[in-house]
Amino acid sequence: MNSSRPYLVRALYEWIVDNDCTPHLLVNAEFPGVRVPPGFASDGQIVLNVSPSAVRNLHMDNESISFEGRFGGVAHSLFVPAGAMLAIYARENGQGMVFELEPPVDEDEGEEGPDDDGPSGDEPPRPSGRPSLKVVK
Repeated sequence: MNSSRPYLVRALYEWIVDNDCTPHLLVNAEFPGVRVPPGFASDGQIVLNVSPSAVRNLHMDNESISFEGRFGGVAHSLFVPAGAMLAIYARENGQGMVFELEPPVDEDEGEEGPDDDGPSGDEPPRPSGRPSLKVVK
């Protein structure tokens, strides 16, 4: 089954914009394939203003979000794989959604079946880590 994350991000983006708020995306800047301007991430994360007035050529699909944005007056092309999206929320009131940290999957690894070394059916899988949010002013 496909990840629900990109579907939820698109729906929440539309909801935030429809309510005249500013959508912000919290991104794991260290996730493989992420392309964000160097020097703007803090603690491996970056908050991106993805409002229609702040970006150009916004494209959201089931694999990623890409757009052009300005940082320090310089235009950059950004690329965010779906697994790197940690949260989407409205800047004005903080309403939105936080997603669980998603470990990167290798192309070969994703097609293999489960191995016998994993937890038994009696134990629920344990999360590898928790995303964190910071107030940015």
